[in-house]
Amino acid sequence: MKIGYLSTIYHTSFILKSGKFSFESSDETTWKLFPTGPEMMKAFESEDIDLGYIGLPPVMIGIEHGMKIKCVAGGHIEGTVMISKEPYSSYSELGDIESVLNQYNGKTIGTPTRGSIHDVIIRNLLKNRDISIKNYSWADFIPDAIQEGEIEAGVGTPSLATVASNQFNSKIIIPPNKIWPYNPSYGIVVQEDLIFNSPEYITSFLKAHEDASNLIRNLPGTAAEIAANEMGIVNKKFVLETYNISPRYCAKVPDDYIKSTMEFIPVLKELGYMNHDLKVGDIFNLRFIEKTHKEDAHY
Repeated sequence: MKIGYLSTIYHTSFILKSGKFSFESSDETTWKLFPTGPEMMKAFESEDIDLGYIGLPPVMIGIEHGMKIKCVAGGHIEGTVMISKEPYSSYSELGDIESVLNQYNGKTIGTPTRGSIHDVIIRNLLKNRDISIKNYSWADFIPDAIQEGEIEAGVGTPSLATVASNQFNSKIIIPPNKIWPYNPSYGIVVQEDLIFNSPEYITSFLKAHEDASNLIRNLPGTAAEIAANEMGIVNKKFVLETYNISPRYCAKVPDDYIKSTMEFIPVLKELGYMNHDLKVGDIFNLRFIEKTHKEDAHY
């Protein structure tokens, strides 16, 4: 099997890659790193990967364009954050998003590739505003761009906030739970062929994915050490800081996760990323996660 993953350190990919929790054919699995969700979608389209860790908006765009893929599990919610440096004031200081964004009139905010969940969220917030958006092929470029004055703020994963805080005197301007509550920051997406031809593989993978999610939530220090060792370029402290920015991890797909996902559809249509509506069944196949995660969601 071929699995696509992102550099997002709080995804369970790094724990599963380490071998901490095995799953069917895990020793023979090929892992492929992608810079953004939209880039991963190209690999799904060309069938270069069977399964991927990815935010839901790029998946929805792909499905609307005819791709045969399904989301079979969750993983994390509220994974988008806005950061900046002094002298800008934060949501906690100003009390509402409108006041926060007014500070950036006539300026530029950076975010990952067009069509990524972060891009969609910030474009929705900036409708009818005199604020420019600059997209980056790698989110890692955003902190440097802020430091160099190329952009005034950045929107991306909690990892972005941790990187920035280690580089310069940055601050979280809009926290994850305010920028789009319960947004489906990533799920586990598979080729539809896998559902029909290898259902036992999906079940086995999701059990390992849930075990890793539980490890992050219940034993974050242990999980952080494993993830840091697997990535190789960050330390345990960095991972723990990232976990704590948005500590909402689980493999289940509850009603709130689905509701938030479907609320992206009119936004994606308004932004020109989609032309038609999708039904819940077009996006999700939940029979595997309902079988492996019978209890309530842990988000």
